[in-house]
Amino acid sequence: MKIGFVGLGIMGKPMAKNLIKQGYSLTVYDLNTEAVAEVVQAGAAQGDSPKAVANVSDVIITMLPNNAIVKSVLLGEDGVIHGAKAGTVVVDMSSISPVVAKEVAIALAEKGIAMLDAPVSGGEPKAIDGTLSIMAGGDEAAFQRVQPVLSCMGKDVILVGPSGSGSTAKLANQIIVNVNIAAMSEALVLAAKAGIDIEKLYQAIRGGLAGSTVLDAKVPMILERNFKAGGRVDINLKDLTNVMETADAYEMPLPLTAHVRHIFETLRDEGKQAHDHGGIVQYYEKLAGIEVGKTTN
Repeated sequence: MKIGFVGLGIMGKPMAKNLIKQGYSLTVYDLNTEAVAEVVQAGAAQGDSPKAVANVSDVIITMLPNNAIVKSVLLGEDGVIHGAKAGTVVVDMSSISPVVAKEVAIALAEKGIAMLDAPVSGGEPKAIDGTLSIMAGGDEAAFQRVQPVLSCMGKDVILVGPSGSGSTAKLANQIIVNVNIAAMSEALVLAAKAGIDIEKLYQAIRGGLAGSTVLDAKVPMILERNFKAGGRVDINLKDLTNVMETADAYEMPLPLTAHVRHIFETLRDEGKQAHDHGGIVQYYEKLAGIEVGKTTN
C-alpha cells in the first residue's frame, strides 16, 4: 500500500516518520521545504503537489491547519481530487469543522474516492511516539482498509460514526482539553497568589480526582515557563471557533467554551499566538499580577 502524506507540521512530520519506520512507502508534500527534506532523509519520496502525491498513492493522509487549506489541498486546482484514482482513500487528520468534512467527502465521493475525517488528540509527544488518539468518521469499509495504517500513528483508533463524526468528536475533545487547561490555570494562579508552593500543590492533587493528563502535561511546562507549542494558541482558537459555529447551528449556548475562546483571542492579540495552549495561565497571571512558579508572599 503506497501512502501519500500532505502536511508536515508539528504533528504531521512525526506521524509521517512513524509510517516510514513501519515500512510503508511514502510520498510527501508540504510548502515547508525543510520539513520535506527531513522526511525524505528518513526514507520518503517527494511529490511536487497534492495532485502529484495522489497520482502515486493508494491512501492519502492530510494533516493541515484549517478548513480553507484542507479544501484547497483536496479540491483545489492542483488538489488531490485531480490526481487520485477511484478506490483511493483520503484520510484527513486535520481538525476542521464537521460541515467542511462532509462537504469535501461528498465532492470526493463523486469521483469514487472515499474519505475519512480522522482528527487526532495527544499533541506532539504522542505524535512522536505513535500513541495518538484517532477519532474517525466515514465509511466502515474504508476505515477497515486503512486501520493498520492509522494504528502506526495512534494507540486508540476508533470509528465514531458516519462522515463528520470524527470532526465532531474532535470538537468535543477540544472543549474538554481547553476548558480543563483554563480551570487548572485559574487554580494555579489562585494558589500562587496565596503563597503556596505550586510544585508541592501539584504533587498533592495529581493523584486525586483533580488529576488528569492535562495536569501532568502542563504543570511542569508552566513551572519551567516553557510555552513551546505542542498545541498552539492560534490552532486551538481555530478549533474553538469551529466549536462555537457548530453550536450556533444547533442553537446551543456554550458559555465555558466561549470564555476560553475569548482568552485565546486575548493571547493572540498580545502576540502569543505561537505559544502552547498551556500559556492560558498567562491570561490569569496578568489579571492577578503574579507569575506561577515565582517566589510569592
